[in-house]
Formats: sequence, C-alpha cells, structure tokens
Amino acid sequence: MAGSDGSNRHLAVVIAEAGWSHAQVAAAFTRVASESGIPELTGVGRSHVSHWVAGSKPSGRSPLILCEALSRRLGRVVTPAEIGLAGEPSPAQVLGWDADTLAALADLGRADVDAERRRVLGSAAYSVAALALPAGWWERLASHTRVRAGAGTAGWGDLEAVREMVAAFSRIDQRRGGGHGRTALARYLTSDVASYLHGGFSDATLRAAMFSTAGELAYLCGWMAFDNAEHALAQRYFTVALKLTAEAGDAPLAGHIMRAMAHQAVDLGHPRQALGMAAASMDGEHYARACPRERALFGVVHARALAASGDRHAATRALLRAEDDLAAATPGDEEPGRVFFFAEASLAHETACALRDIGDLTGSIREFQRSVRTRKAATFTRTHAVTLGYLGAVHARQGAMDEACAAWSQALEMMDGVRSARARQTVLDMRSVLSSFRGRGLRAVTDLDTRASRYLAHTA
Repeated sequence: MAGSDGSNRHLAVVIAEAGWSHAQVAAAFTRVASESGIPELTGVGRSHVSHWVAGSKPSGRSPLILCEALSRRLGRVVTPAEIGLAGEPSPAQVLGWDADTLAALADLGRADVDAERRRVLGSAAYSVAALALPAGWWERLASHTRVRAGAGTAGWGDLEAVREMVAAFSRIDQRRGGGHGRTALARYLTSDVASYLHGGFSDATLRAAMFSTAGELAYLCGWMAFDNAEHALAQRYFTVALKLTAEAGDAPLAGHIMRAMAHQAVDLGHPRQALGMAAASMDGEHYARACPRERALFGVVHARALAASGDRHAATRALLRAEDDLAAATPGDEEPGRVFFFAEASLAHETACALRDIGDLTGSIREFQRSVRTRKAATFTRTHAVTLGYLGAVHARQGAMDEACAAWSQALEMMDGVRSARARQTVLDMRSVLSSFRGRGLRAVTDLDTRASRYLAHTA
C-alpha cells in the first residue's frame, strides 16, 4: 500500500524485514546488477533506494534486480507485487514456470534470436530465489505426456536429425566454447524443433522421445550461455529444458539439467542453493535410472556443492561415491550421448575444484594434473584450457610461481579459437596475480602478461 504521502510502504516493510539500511539495499542491488552484467545499474546508491521508498518507481529491469537482492537476503521469493510494484513480472513468470511449456519456449526463442529483445533479456537478473523448484513440478508436467491431437508432422527420421544436431553442437561447445554457434542452435530449437513439438505424433513413444531431445537441446543452449557468462539467459533455458524433460518423463535427463544448474550456482557463489539443486539431481529416479557414468557426474557436482558449503567430510564421501560410480561404467553400457565428455579427466577436474574449495591445495594440484594428463585436449579444448588456468591459480596460491606461469602459458596456447567466458576469466585472474610482479623486470612474467593482454583484447 502507498502511504498518505505517496510513499511505497510495501517496499519499506520488506526492507525492514531484511534488517537493511538503504545503503545496504543499494550495495546488494549493485552486486546483483554486476553479477547479471548490467553495468548501467551498478551505480545505484542509497539515494535511489530512498527515492523508491518515497514513492518513485524503479525503471527498466530495476524492479527484478531489487526483488532478487531482497530474495537473497530473506531466503524466499520476493515478488514485485509484494514491494508495491504490481504489474511487473515475477521471477516465476520470467523463468516460465507458470507458463505452458511450448509457450515458454517460443517466448524465450523470440527474445534470444531478436537483437533488441536479446538486449533486454540480457539485462535480467540471475535469480537465486527461483532455484527452488515449485512443489509437485515433476508430477504436474509429467501428466502432460499425452499424445497431441492433429496430423503427425514429425517422424523417427526427424527425431534422428535433431539428435544429430545435439551431438554436433555438443562437440563444438566442448572444443570451441559456448561463444560459438549458440544463436544458430537457438534458432534451430525455436523454429524447426518447436514446429515438431506443436504437431501431432503417431504414438506416445515418439512424442516423449522428441520432447526429451528438445529438452536436451534447450539444456545445451543454456550450458553454452552459462559458459559465455550469460547467466540469466542460461537459467531460463535450463528451466525450459526441465519443463520439456518432465513432459517427456525423462528423469535422468532432468537430473543432468539440475546438475548443470547446481554447477552454475556454485560458480556464481551461491552454495546453499547449489546444494539444494545438486541434491535434487541425486534424488529418486533422476539418479536411480541414470547410467553409472551419469551418476558419477551428478555425484561429483554434489561433492562440489558440499565443498562450497563448507562440509568437508560430506564432500569427501561424495567424491568417493562418484569415483565408484565412474569405475562401474563399462564399454558395453547403454549410455546417452550427452555423457560422452565425462571420463577420468572430467572427474579429476571437478574433484580438484572440490579439494581446492575445502583447502586441500596439494590434493587439488594432483587432481588438476591428472585431468591435464588424461584429457584428449584436441577434442575437449575449452575445458582443457580452463583446467590449466585453474591449475596455475592453485600453484600461485602455494607460492610456486614458476609452475603457475608454466600452466598459464599452456592455457593461453590452448585458448586460440576458444570463445568461453570461463576460460577468459582464468586469464583475468592470472593477470590479477601477475600484477604484483610487474615492474620487477621478470621476462617470463612480462611475456605472459603481454600474451594475456592480447587474448583479452581479441576476445572482448
């Protein structure tokens, strides 16, 4: 409600519940805006918040940024209506949970492939509060697995074609990073594949298979956006992917997507929400129906979430379980194509990240080195470069700068042709460490810093 003086009493009440001053609200707002890549909103200060409380309405994407900042503080979803901004979309509406699955896909596709709408979409906030899955979401969406009415427009050959596209773009992503080809993939998903989903199917099995494959394609769009630091966009694709997957009744694929959402939350520094999503991927049929290789993938990301949450012992147990699951995988297993990348090198990389986060730097270096040693670098170039970047950073934390520079030099060599914000971030982190050595006349440091600067300029 508005006060007699026109003030926004709703917003004032929620800020009071959060126990924040206007300056603290502004600081939290700026953090969310920065994380979401919206530089024009990072200048919000105490006076802006005071004006909003006094009755002035935040413009543009500010209401959603403000809701997200307050949601993180309170540990629940704060909607625009709750803070006196009725008429603005809620996080649930933005992420499509309340919309029909195909309508949500169409809306996301239109926003992603149109340059102007993509700019608006890119200014949305990554929503931590929206990581809480709605109660009964799986059962509700799985009940939609009916055969659609109408003439059949897609056959088994069409399904195989879509699967081939998923496989091709998955390999491009692994080699070149999420900055290559994602828009083309989004266009294919929201045009050709969407038309199949809207058509009729000759039987329920074909329909479920097409929805599952479309879900995997939407997941891949999300993963590529995540790798390219388009976090709010990635979250929306992951959400649509989950909805498609639920309609297909594909529990292991849903676990695979939730694992990716947990990974994103860990990387963005939200361990509690990451742990909830990782635990969901390990629950019930998501884990039980998955092949051993995919179980290991779920498990190692669960371990990373535990490590990020500070639970050292549980993280260690989870790592051992993931190792056992991968050891149980055999060449004769029936495995989905999406797990083609996950083998010893990938397990070692994620294990190293978990060990790093619980403070075992020696163990982390050992596992990063194992990952480097066992990976097929020509096929998995992007991840190999990131692994080397992380290895260099851990060496630097131990004061072993010669080893750090050697790893970073190899990472830069691998990054030629790679478009990945995660790889780029390792270079930014490297330059930050090297900054304290500039001016000391160290040739190796100077050369490495120059190469890093050129890479950053080339990929800006």
